[in-house]
Amino acid sequence: MARLGTIPFFKDPGIELGPYESRCHWRRFDENEVLVDFDDISTDVYFIASGEVRILNRTQSGKEVILGEMRGGAFFGELAAIDGIGRSANVTALTRGEVCVVPAAVFRQMVFASEAIADRLFRLLAKRVRELNTRIMEHALLDLKHRLYAELLRLSVPRAGASGERVVSPPPYHHVLAARIGCRREQVTREFTAMASEGLVDRTRGALVLRRPDLLEARVAEALREDS
Repeated sequence: MARLGTIPFFKDPGIELGPYESRCHWRRFDENEVLVDFDDISTDVYFIASGEVRILNRTQSGKEVILGEMRGGAFFGELAAIDGIGRSANVTALTRGEVCVVPAAVFRQMVFASEAIADRLFRLLAKRVRELNTRIMEHALLDLKHRLYAELLRLSVPRAGASGERVVSPPPYHHVLAARIGCRREQVTREFTAMASEGLVDRTRGALVLRRPDLLEARVAEALREDS
């Protein structure tokens, strides 16, 4: 069955995908399964068809820093396919799902054969560099409170039927937020208590509501101006 064309990255590529189908394979994964680990020498690219995974880094002391999550339609592993260097992060499944595994040689051939695919890759890499630059700036210039504000804004989406509010669903665990912004869980809990007392956040069934995202954005912008 031709399935490469169902992957958003490979839709309307301007090339025939048939020759590449047999050189890729699909595999299912279980919750908590490690798909890629630090320093693995594999160079395959993983395209997520369903499910959700988490990408994280680990310091030599064992402290973990969460870089983000990916869902269906996203992919990871392209850096190893490009430069052949060992994996720079761990990717662990948060749910059950399925991926299409594309060998590095096949991925590179498809990129070089299609201007559309090459353009998508360039744009994706540029987007990721910009996002990393933003996070580096936040970690360098912002204190814990403002890093938390920025991360909550980044994770949130507009709340349906409530103009001006945003939601994070499902509500993030405090230890996960701590691993994302580089602090301890207790510090995140303390900041949430302060935010709740100001009426900035609220918990509803299945979601964390940002009542005043405009105020959070203004505070982050002001903190960046003060430190620039």
